[in-house]
Amino acid sequence: MTDRPKTPLLDKVQTPADLKRFSDAELRQLADELRAETVSAVSVTGGHLGAGLGVVELTVALHAVFDTPRDKLIWDVGHQCYPHKILTGRRDRIRTLRQKDGLSGFTKRSESPYDPFGAAHSSTSISAALGFSVARDLGGSIESGLGDAIAVIGDGSMSAGMAFEAMNNAGHLQKRLFVILNDNEMSIAPPVGALSSYLSRLYAGDPFQEFKAAAKGAVSLLPPPFRDGAKRAKDLLKGFAVGGTLFEALGFSYVGPIDGHDLDQLLPVLRTVKARATGPMLIHVITKKGKGYAPAEAARDKGHATAKFDVLTGIQKKTPSNAPSYTSVFARALLDEASRDSRICAVTAAMPDGTGLNLFAERYPSRCFDVGIAEQHGVTFSAALAAGGMRPFCAMYSTFLQRGYDQVVHDVAIQRLPVRFAIDRAGLVGADGATHAGAFDVAFLANLPGFVVMAAADEAELVHMVATAAAHDDGPIAFRFPRGDGTGVTMPERGAPLEIGKGRMIQQGKRVAILSFGTRLSEVMTACEGLAARGITPTVADARFAKPLDRDLILQLAANHEALITIEEGAVGGFGSHVAQLLSDEGVFDRGLRFRTMVLPDTFIDHSSPEDMYATAGLNAADIETKVLQVLGVEVLARRV
Repeated sequence: MTDRPKTPLLDKVQTPADLKRFSDAELRQLADELRAETVSAVSVTGGHLGAGLGVVELTVALHAVFDTPRDKLIWDVGHQCYPHKILTGRRDRIRTLRQKDGLSGFTKRSESPYDPFGAAHSSTSISAALGFSVARDLGGSIESGLGDAIAVIGDGSMSAGMAFEAMNNAGHLQKRLFVILNDNEMSIAPPVGALSSYLSRLYAGDPFQEFKAAAKGAVSLLPPPFRDGAKRAKDLLKGFAVGGTLFEALGFSYVGPIDGHDLDQLLPVLRTVKARATGPMLIHVITKKGKGYAPAEAARDKGHATAKFDVLTGIQKKTPSNAPSYTSVFARALLDEASRDSRICAVTAAMPDGTGLNLFAERYPSRCFDVGIAEQHGVTFSAALAAGGMRPFCAMYSTFLQRGYDQVVHDVAIQRLPVRFAIDRAGLVGADGATHAGAFDVAFLANLPGFVVMAAADEAELVHMVATAAAHDDGPIAFRFPRGDGTGVTMPERGAPLEIGKGRMIQQGKRVAILSFGTRLSEVMTACEGLAARGITPTVADARFAKPLDRDLILQLAANHEALITIEEGAVGGFGSHVAQLLSDEGVFDRGLRFRTMVLPDTFIDHSSPEDMYATAGLNAADIETKVLQVLGVEVLARRV
């Protein structure tokens, strides 16, 4: 058992209301204890560490000043909410973070009234805060009541268009709400773009440095104008701190920048704006991701996401693998293709490390583009690159590609532009839960005319699919692959383009055929071992393509077997549905074929290990074996575990 830190003040906190009994000096001590408790908890569970450490003082100040849960505190993305969870009655479960049946790693409405709005993707908080503010003014009623709305949004999330859409609307409506811009110069990767440069200019110069020095007793700077109202207070602070004309132009009163780790600044500013604000207010705070824990501060990503680790050293406890990760296989295969084709370029949306494109950026910096948290822009940007004669690979997580779907349809598919979509984190992803599951991309891409949709069964197949995409100039093409390590197969020296729309036979059997799409193929083969003990040998094929389907292969399997089962790591409406449409159109069902699909269930599956999640989904080897026995009419006495 990891030694837990001593936390005498934190031990007295059951709800945020308890913070109001503490002096400002005690709140500073409480912040230190909260940081130590956060580090201790994440060392046991793993998870997002750096973001939470960066907002410890801000979390304490917000809960000490505002009246949650009546006041709605909305954390953008939500991965920085571990300190918030500790202060809001969930400390006794904090060491279950991201575990099966434990606390979510993000904010979740069903988990606590202190999480008024769930999130795990970025840039939604200002829209939500405005919605709560309007509901309050229209007389909306919920159990805890409706007070102020406070959105805490990072500088990376602020780069997304949705944040500015919300600010534009909020500035027009002029509802009282608070936006805390948590400016830490870092989202997951270093931020990019003009907004980041603008924010840097707000605090890089002497005025902010002088303001920081003077503001140790920040109250002395504020009283006269604050007594006269929020606008003049804002103007005073702007005089010390360069100014926020961009935010003013959107209709917000601006205060800042202020030191987000200094409670002597945070507390008086928050108390004053709470007392005086009449319309939308933006408070610009400067923080450091990973603050107060040396291993996180020293890490390149500031301890963004960690496995379990040793608190003293920060060394993560990772299980070694004999196989490369799918992401690294994609990255190396793309580098190989790019070395032979100067038209290949790469686009990602604030995830260069997560998608493996950091390696591409190092080798080919002029051909790699991180567009920030802006998937819509990234897709259309890729479309124009393709129209301009380049061969773009748009690398995004499945769950984030959803954010750019209109652009996939309107700007890519309708124009038949050869954008190559590299879809990482396909299928169930484990501890990040339902918000990050790659469940829907096959269903929402394979229904688009002219799209080619592939799924790699293993890491060797992924190499070939990268080569296939690189060579494909006749419209858009996508290939999906999961999080985690490969299966350990022998790797090809170089990728070879696959014939579009052609699958492959894995083994010949009789009576029942299993047509697999994606990496469930390894589970299929494990199931076949169990079936062999019963004298059943299924035919197994790897579809490779959900669109276009291998019509000849599918009809051959249907003609030569009593039953056909499809299996995929996607939702209803995906690969199995397309196969069913083909069989229906060909009149195969009239001839008595027994057809079954194995897909993700029509529900959102909570966080756990990927293995547990697939067991919940009924897509592991034991489930496949049971499905084969059922479709053949063999009595199943008990499910094997």
